[in-house]
Amino acid sequence: MNTEKSLNLLLWLVAVGFFMQTLDSTIVNTALPAMARGLSESPLRMQSVVIAYALTMAMLIPASGWLADRFGTRRVFLGAILLFVAGSIFCSASRTLTELVAARVVQGMGGAMLLPVGRLAVLRAFPRDQFLRAMSFVAIPGLIGPLIGPTLGGWLVHIASWHWIFLINVPVGLIGCLATFLYMPDYRERRLPAFDLTGYLLLASGMVMISLALEGLTELGLQHATMLVLLVFGLASIAAYGLHAVRCAHPLFSPRLFAVPSFSVGLLGNLFARLGSGSMPFLIPLLLQVSLGYSAFDAGLMMLPVAAAGIFAKRLSIPLIRRFGYRRMLVGNTLLVGLSAASFMLVSEDQPMALRILQLALFGLVNSLQFTAMNTVTLKDLSGTLASGGNSLLSMVMMLSMSLGVAIAGALLAAFTNVFGRQGPQPALSAFHATFLCVGLITVASAWIFWQLSADEKSDQKKGEMVDIG
Repeated sequence: MNTEKSLNLLLWLVAVGFFMQTLDSTIVNTALPAMARGLSESPLRMQSVVIAYALTMAMLIPASGWLADRFGTRRVFLGAILLFVAGSIFCSASRTLTELVAARVVQGMGGAMLLPVGRLAVLRAFPRDQFLRAMSFVAIPGLIGPLIGPTLGGWLVHIASWHWIFLINVPVGLIGCLATFLYMPDYRERRLPAFDLTGYLLLASGMVMISLALEGLTELGLQHATMLVLLVFGLASIAAYGLHAVRCAHPLFSPRLFAVPSFSVGLLGNLFARLGSGSMPFLIPLLLQVSLGYSAFDAGLMMLPVAAAGIFAKRLSIPLIRRFGYRRMLVGNTLLVGLSAASFMLVSEDQPMALRILQLALFGLVNSLQFTAMNTVTLKDLSGTLASGGNSLLSMVMMLSMSLGVAIAGALLAAFTNVFGRQGPQPALSAFHATFLCVGLITVASAWIFWQLSADEKSDQKKGEMVDIG
């Protein structure tokens, strides 16, 4: 693969894979109430559809690079697309919530490997001086996917049924399989250290048990004692991984990463800040449809201001960071994200449409600034072998925090619904108000983490652009 045409086709292939992965992270949000009706479930039980996908991706991202090096980028990328397509077909054929969640796990297994393996192929195919341009091209569909996902999901529900939000992946995936076979280079490593299976199992089991403990508050009907045991075992597994990584010759993630202050603060900030803001794409469409009577299509349209303002914010992020520095920028913007999330507690049926659109756009603006600044400060001081491991760990934390954030939001919504009662079969609007307030407070609390950054932290424009992955 050394011709310019082949390299361009490789970029398109990886870009389409990234688009499929990001699209499916958002397209289901506006369709959850329709899915609940089709499966005879409560809308409050549907968060597991989002959690299953995000948590599976978080679990498999650490293994994706080793698998690509061991079995070759072409074989693993092809397998990822096939799993993604198979999961999509199973999702559309699901007749119960359990079947749908299981299918989303299969889909997440494929989605977890699409971007990391594709990015690895681009890294090895392009010279260093062209890598930034190549990854900037690949990143564009990652911005378009969340932009059109909620609206496309609502439109498909409106004109057909929720099953089509999964079936549209099938033709795109089949074309992707053919393109992978023809144009994806088959890079692999001949000298590869043994995979840290012990560390992987400790880390993965910890993530799963913590997520199950949180989701059990509403979804699984687990008793309090069971949830407490799961939570303790999950935390113990993650602690055991930390101790294991110090002794292991080739751990999943090098402990030296946490010797870099900006990485440690940025990673923890990503985890806790996204617990609140990451739950908003789940909560907002649910609020609009369940409590305000929007159709799925109208709810999807209402998400356009969030995405459009988020894309506009990408132009502002680097100048703002360069002017204020990372600490002041992140502390101040984290407070704004929390306050804008909490402001949804003021939503009412008689709220002017213009004010609602402005509220959504403001949240999209500050949330996008937050993601860009957090990602940049986390990775900007890493180099050499630490850069690859740090990037994978950040990707895992991003998906994990999304999963945990939706689980926490679902548990809060269910708890406040029991407190405030129901209006017919649906949760009361006051339950949503209380949930948004709590989500905002969780985000505000994470601002203290970013205060631990050095006051002298400045931005590197080139690095900032490279890790602007939202």
